[in-house]
Amino acid sequence: MAQICESNREAMACLFRRHARVVRAVAYGVLRDTSEADDLVQEVFLLIYRLCKTFDTSKGSVRFWILQMAYRRAISRRRYLTSRYFYTRLDLDDAAGELADPRSGPPRFEDSFEGILGIEGVQKVFDTLSENQRQTLGLHFTEGYTFDEIAAKLGQSRGNIKHHYFRGLERLRKEIFGGKLPGRRPIR
Repeated sequence: MAQICESNREAMACLFRRHARVVRAVAYGVLRDTSEADDLVQEVFLLIYRLCKTFDTSKGSVRFWILQMAYRRAISRRRYLTSRYFYTRLDLDDAAGELADPRSGPPRFEDSFEGILGIEGVQKVFDTLSENQRQTLGLHFTEGYTFDEIAAKLGQSRGNIKHHYFRGLERLRKEIFGGKLPGRRPIR
């Protein structure tokens, strides 16, 4: 420990080789997470390097001092992680399986626009859109472009693209649903 206090790297490496495995075992035993245990090992040995002058041989061995430090740090980290709901987190893959829509099966033709309106009906609805609206909606929904990318592709401003997008959607809603737009109250 005296050599570590004098910034001897070899002494620190030797101390790490001797005690890192048991420090990690203590950390994992308390934290029950491999990455958190690995982080705690690094934290403890950095702390040892900073606090090496506080080590007192009359109070116990170096091993006891290191394990005591590791245990206290692990308990503190466990409390922190528990307060942040680390141990009660939800695996998203499991949740997605549990929350899957029971109606979600392979898409059926009857549920598509073509199935509801017929191919001619869909063409008629899209014919009511302006060319700019058709291009904007097509690039956004079928190609996945953002408004900025569509603006660059069509040589127009972002504001114009947003205008074409929202006006096109409004026109599609009116054509498909008539005067009864979903989600809106009738005007009295």
